[in-house]
Amino acid sequence: MRWLGLPSLLFGGLITTALLACALLSLVWTPYPPGEQNFHLREAPPSAQHWLGTDSYGHDIFSQLMVGAQSSVLVGVTAVAIGLLFGVSLGLLAALRKGWVEEAIMRLTDLSFAFPTILAAIMLRAAYGAGLATSIAAIGIASIPIFARITRASANVLWQRDFVTAARACGKGPWAITREHILPNLLSILIVQATIQFAIAILAEAALSYLGLGTQYPTPSWGRMLSEAQSKLFDAPMLAVYPGLAIALAVMGLNLLGDGLRDRLDPRLMGSAR
Repeated sequence: MRWLGLPSLLFGGLITTALLACALLSLVWTPYPPGEQNFHLREAPPSAQHWLGTDSYGHDIFSQLMVGAQSSVLVGVTAVAIGLLFGVSLGLLAALRKGWVEEAIMRLTDLSFAFPTILAAIMLRAAYGAGLATSIAAIGIASIPIFARITRASANVLWQRDFVTAARACGKGPWAITREHILPNLLSILIVQATIQFAIAILAEAALSYLGLGTQYPTPSWGRMLSEAQSKLFDAPMLAVYPGLAIALAVMGLNLLGDGLRDRLDPRLMGSAR
């Protein structure tokens, strides 16, 4: 199997699978209820009862990390889905309709870059309040112009290919060519970009939660765990190490997966007609 020769794809896939498995498992089982507090065991060291110890409120850290994976995966999947749905649609439209339509879409994406994720989250919080939905909306909106630009640039190249000329000669219209030839040949690029955006979304969700703009108490979040641990860096440094390590591993795994997929799904193979 060819993928066995790609270490980044193998290790990235394993780490990403572990992340998803942890998030799914936490839906039905955790060692302790994530919101359960034991004030007699605050900041307890790792033990047979609490594998990673407890935090300043007596929460089981391992249970908190498991449930925190839910928020990261939910935000990542939903934000990437928003970016794919709207970004790819706008990119395909820009490549299909030249002139003022393409120019308007590209200027709209330029305008969206003026509102980074954190600024968008602050605006959404002012209007609707902080929460998981705020993180999803802010990160999803920030993903749209990225997918739109990548789709438009790649689609413009594909429109010059011989198989598109052949499709036109067969009497197919622009929309049919886009649906049957352009979009399928973009899938490899979009899959790779989606894994990269997934990693960025997890990092952004952690940052927003750290700043108090994302997931709110009592729902566990890796970013908020870091925020709560910052006052204990010298007394109990492991409280910050565990969520920080979880974020680093998740982002590294998805980046490795994206690199591996890029090598496995060589964009130069798009030259073959379908």
